[in-house]
Amino acid sequence: MSDAALSPGLPAFRPGTSDAEIEAAVAKAKRTRQIKVLFWRYLILAVCLGLWEVASRREWIDPIDFGMPSAIALKLWEWVTVGVSSAGSVIPLWYHLWVTVEEATAGFLLGAVAGIFAGVSLGRNAFLADIFSVYIKLFNSIPRVVLAPIFIIMFGIGLPSKIALSFVMVFFLVFQNAFQGVREADRSMIANAQILGASPWQLTRAVIVPSAMSWIFASLHVSYGFAITGAIVGEFVGARVGIGQIIAVAKGNFDGTSLFAAIIVIMLVVLAAGWVMSAIEKRLAKWRPAPLTDH
Repeated sequence: MSDAALSPGLPAFRPGTSDAEIEAAVAKAKRTRQIKVLFWRYLILAVCLGLWEVASRREWIDPIDFGMPSAIALKLWEWVTVGVSSAGSVIPLWYHLWVTVEEATAGFLLGAVAGIFAGVSLGRNAFLADIFSVYIKLFNSIPRVVLAPIFIIMFGIGLPSKIALSFVMVFFLVFQNAFQGVREADRSMIANAQILGASPWQLTRAVIVPSAMSWIFASLHVSYGFAITGAIVGEFVGARVGIGQIIAVAKGNFDGTSLFAAIIVIMLVVLAAGWVMSAIEKRLAKWRPAPLTDH
């Protein structure tokens, strides 16, 4: 009998049920669950937006400070079709978005690579870990917001300062997960590989890094959001363009509608990045068993 018959939540099958029938029942149960999930997701979203709209229109909450969904949607449409008005000029939303994504992506890639390399290196070498651990804890204790004006002073209001802040936001998160993942690698597998004559490099590449992949990807899933945060904080402190600059102008004008519209743009970017990261993870970690579900 197929392993699919062991999936929880399925009805009991009569003796002699074919594998094809079981697979069809599993596929139907999966589709039904997906439909229910989508239904409840969209229902909750519609209820929340509806309550927000009603509360703003009836002035239970201040529509200037909190905006309203319909006005936010119109503002987004205006930004997409016309552009964003700032300091007497109109700049396309895509240019603002491109600048922020460029800064965040560069900081994310540099921070992720450096974090993985440092985490694996120190995780494999206890002596170096003991030396550098105090410095890593020291720098990690610095609030990231404090670094924004420092980087602006050091690198100016251009691209490098935002990349530097995004790098710092990503590096420590990825480093900590990579370091912990290496430290918790399966000791039995390491011993077996050493018995078979694996060199230190082969041991790291074929055993330790794959063992730490779950830890590393767990940090990468959330670190792009931190990279976006770093870029926006840097733009908020000093920039000519970018989503952070839009937020800064909206804050100065007490424009809640533009503020929430910019937040929605950021949310969409982070969700898209999370989808890309999930696709990469599935491609690189095909060996990993699928997570258990309740369907």
